Amino acid sequence: MKKIIGEEATKIGLDTEPTIPYTLKPKPSEKRKDKPLSWKTERAHWKKGIYTIFGVDEAGRGPLAGPVVAAAVYFDHDKCRNFPKSMRGLNDSKKLDESERERFFDLILKHARSFGIGIVSREEIDRVNILQATMWAMAIAVDEAACKLADENIAPEMLLVDGNYFRTKLPYEYQTVIDGDAISPLIAAASVLAKVTRDRIMVEMHEVYPQYNFRSNKGYSVPEHLRALNEHGPCPEHRRSFRPERFQEELGFKSLEQDNCAH
Repeated sequence: MKKIIGEEATKIGLDTEPTIPYTLKPKPSEKRKDKPLSWKTERAHWKKGIYTIFGVDEAGRGPLAGPVVAAAVYFDHDKCRNFPKSMRGLNDSKKLDESERERFFDLILKHARSFGIGIVSREEIDRVNILQATMWAMAIAVDEAACKLADENIAPEMLLVDGNYFRTKLPYEYQTVIDGDAISPLIAAASVLAKVTRDRIMVEMHEVYPQYNFRSNKGYSVPEHLRALNEHGPCPEHRRSFRPERFQEELGFKSLEQDNCAH
């Protein structure tokens, strides 16, 4: 697991041109909430002789506090074609409860040929903005997973990235997949790793700042979190760039920034 530190991000940061300029959009019939995952997206690449495929996803773009986390996962082609029975309930992490996510987290680590996790801190999010921070976290995760395979002379041939936007300087082709974590098992696996990793970070953060109940809300802008912000003001883990203008003075972001500058 690797956390981004300062200018290291620029080594694997953004590029202006996508390697593959297309996005897979689910058909209306594919948007049913409880439709099982399939290997349809991966199979389209297998037919072209592309087998080293990474699933990539993130967790934590929207919260008011904490880091953004991304994960990349690679299963051998044979493992995909003969997916373990214990893994067949895998789905988008948002559709799994906490105990299911924890169970799949361990199973993914057990069965994955390689995986990587990228963590970009609140400080970096505020320095570069959440979009770039998310791209960096994904790049870190992919780079970590790829490095684990380098000794075997295996390199990613394709990245399947959840969403409709991705940019990187990494030398790999990629395809963005809208709602990919609810379509592709590889992306779903990445979503579980990212979500569980971030949730564990927020539980640890709760021990330091219990007044915000990060253990429960994970930093998202639910009513109890906003009430705690109103009562206590922000802590150092709250994203300054995320402050809603209508809450800026009420929540004390400005005064805290001024205090930090004074010290």
